[in-house]
Amino acid sequence: MRRFVNGRLRSLVVHSLQQTKQHPIRPHQHQTPPLLLSRFLSSSTSVVDVPNSMADKSPRPATVTVDNINPKVVKCEYAVRGEIVILAGKLQEQLKANPGSLPFDEILYCNIGNPQSLGQQPITYFREVLALCDHPAILDKSETQGLFSADSIERAWEILDQIPGRATGAYSHSQGIKGLRDSISAGIEARDGYPSDPNDLFLTDGASPAVHTMMTLLIRSEKDGILCPIPQYPLYSASIALHGGTLVPYYLDEASGWGLEISDLKKQLEDARSKGVSVRALVVINPGNPTGQVLAEDNQRQIVEFCKQEGLVLLADEVYQENVYVPDKEFHSFKKVTRSMGYGENDIALVSFQSVSKGYYGECGKRGGYMEVTGFSPEVREQIYKMASVNLCSNISGQILASLVMSPPKVGDESYELYLSEKDGILSSLKRRAKTLEDALNSLEGVTCNRAEGAMYLFPRIELPQKAIHAAEAAKTAPDAFYCKRLLNATGIVVVPGSGFGQVPGTWHFRCTILPQEDKIPAVVDRLTEFHKKFMDEFRD
Repeated sequence: MRRFVNGRLRSLVVHSLQQTKQHPIRPHQHQTPPLLLSRFLSSSTSVVDVPNSMADKSPRPATVTVDNINPKVVKCEYAVRGEIVILAGKLQEQLKANPGSLPFDEILYCNIGNPQSLGQQPITYFREVLALCDHPAILDKSETQGLFSADSIERAWEILDQIPGRATGAYSHSQGIKGLRDSISAGIEARDGYPSDPNDLFLTDGASPAVHTMMTLLIRSEKDGILCPIPQYPLYSASIALHGGTLVPYYLDEASGWGLEISDLKKQLEDARSKGVSVRALVVINPGNPTGQVLAEDNQRQIVEFCKQEGLVLLADEVYQENVYVPDKEFHSFKKVTRSMGYGENDIALVSFQSVSKGYYGECGKRGGYMEVTGFSPEVREQIYKMASVNLCSNISGQILASLVMSPPKVGDESYELYLSEKDGILSSLKRRAKTLEDALNSLEGVTCNRAEGAMYLFPRIELPQKAIHAAEAAKTAPDAFYCKRLLNATGIVVVPGSGFGQVPGTWHFRCTILPQEDKIPAVVDRLTEFHKKFMDEFRD
């Protein structure tokens, strides 16, 4: 039947074309689009030639060029996946096509916080629950009891009962599945010791869309400013640029371990206001990216008080809350600090961001996260919900993971011992890697590196010889980018120039992750040490 229909349709098309040649169609008459005909006729052996007029491929002026697209897109930059990383991809392809053609045998990616791409294994319990939720038919099979832990099976049933149709392929409520938000709220309460309302939670595809949502809400024009740390994670500068706002920088103090000085916040705020900029919010990244510092609780109190007095929304990026490596520092959420100061919903607007991509879980590709929104009026919350509803909902696997991350196995659960062993193993290894790289960097000529208190990065400062700076100027590139590119071409190590994160003018840095697996760290250290010595000798003043 299908062949008959196809044959009949072809006969009609051929007849139509023949009629068109004999009786040209007037401009106002309907005709079958040439592209549709050519697609249809190309589905099997050609029956008739399409007239040349239908296949006119003469060049036409480009309708979309870099000069006529949205200038905000052109303005925004994202160094983490910028020029150096693009070059690394090309070198990797060269190694595949022609092994031995480069002075190294593999690319060592130290540019981005993407743990599982570098060999980190996922947490077993999280993946068991995800697998069972995605394929619930196996829950009723006898073999499942032997393959999956009892608590992962029970948790999967609990989650599926909360999902309409028990289907992870279905849309959910635009803020996220209510039962999953309940679990996350319970986890926040357990962490902070203060109440959390599941209706304050908006589950998102990682923390980045949540940041974009808040920038969309707060930025009306270039006269609206956002206070951002320098150095900062380029998501913030890119998002501010895309939404047409103004980044108001405040500089972290490298000499005091990347400390945040309230005096500098006040100075930058007053300077921006004197230029007619309405500063709407303050971004704080804790633990820091790219700088790796963990804020002291007293410092956080000062920040909360500053935002309250100045009427600023506090945007708290807390995606590295599990990544703290030093005994004298501890993570405290800004929600906890704010409530401990006696401030509630009517005192300060606070948005806290969390993600499943970092911590010990490293589930970057699953795109799960949330923002907890407090201190906004019901009318404004309706607008936030409207923006969430435009995107329908975040992906369900990410929602499930966010609930698991905030409410993991507990003492007495069958999975608890394995879960704790995997978690502690990952975090203790990250701590060792951070210390090894920190010591290695500090041993290099002209390099100083603050200790890695948390997060997944080191941000060393490098004193480049004037000859190297002049060579970079001749190459029309930033001096730290010049160094990073030379490092990549010589060793295969991929790091990100500090100029992509912002830095005090006249200083040069690069960001290096601590994520290559522990057995790869000696190779990173050896290659970097050898390259740096040769580089300094080559450009010595």
